[in-house]
Amino acid sequence: MQNHSTTVLATPHPAAELDRLGDEIAELSAHLDAATARLLELIRAFDARGGWNTGFCSCAAWLSWRVGLDLGAARERVRVARALGTLPLLAEALARGQLSYAKVRALTRVATPETEARLLGVGRAGTAAHVERIVRGWRYVDRRAEAREAKHRHATRALHVYQDEDGMVVVRGRLEPEVGALLLQAVAAARESLHQRARERARAATGFGDVSAETPTVAQQRADALALLVETALHHGLDPGPPGERYQVVVHIDAPVLADPEQPGHSVLEGGTHVSAEPSMWLSPLPVLAETRMLRS
Repeated sequence: MQNHSTTVLATPHPAAELDRLGDEIAELSAHLDAATARLLELIRAFDARGGWNTGFCSCAAWLSWRVGLDLGAARERVRVARALGTLPLLAEALARGQLSYAKVRALTRVATPETEARLLGVGRAGTAAHVERIVRGWRYVDRRAEAREAKHRHATRALHVYQDEDGMVVVRGRLEPEVGALLLQAVAAARESLHQRARERARAATGFGDVSAETPTVAQQRADALALLVETALHHGLDPGPPGERYQVVVHIDAPVLADPEQPGHSVLEGGTHVSAEPSMWLSPLPVLAETRMLRS
């Protein structure tokens, strides 16, 4: 007579196993958010040092090429990275995995050093969808303050030009973000035009297009570019050439704001600077490209 013994293997309780999986998901998500915080630090440093300025029109364009991000997502990464540079509480919360990137991305649309602590509490207390709703409401309430700020910036615009003791002319100005962006693009276009002319002269004189031995500093190049802009404006002979996207000023506008400036949403330049949502402020004879986008729900 044979005795058959049956071995029963203990299996984890289904509820306990699911709890373990849930904990692991949450822990890994926190690690991903911490890694994202480090990534944003690197992007901010790379952007500040102009590492992308090797033929790309912006840090976002470089990110899109180098990392494979969608251009819109790359712009958001750069915007958030820049914003966290002045928002240490939100940056620390993201680095510790206490706030998700989705929450931080939403909060940086409205957060300032003065309101950061309050918004950090909002981020910790609610879901990502709840934070998005709070931010949209905050933006709506803040629209009047934004209009007052835009009016103040307009009133404080100025350009000072005077002659120094050695005869050099000193120019110092304060321009609205949209006008400043146009100036930077115009100077960049003029710099490239002067560089091409120098190469053509070098090629005609030596048969080679290398002008590196006599390349002026960046500040000197900007001064020469400004002189070119002034001369062409006085002679009314400026040939802008084909309007390449490289020299456009892009305003990113949430779709509801395009129809009604009082709707929640925001209007920002390529670099992340907030500008007025009033169409009359940017739909002008100036070469400004308005790019709409849908609000994320």
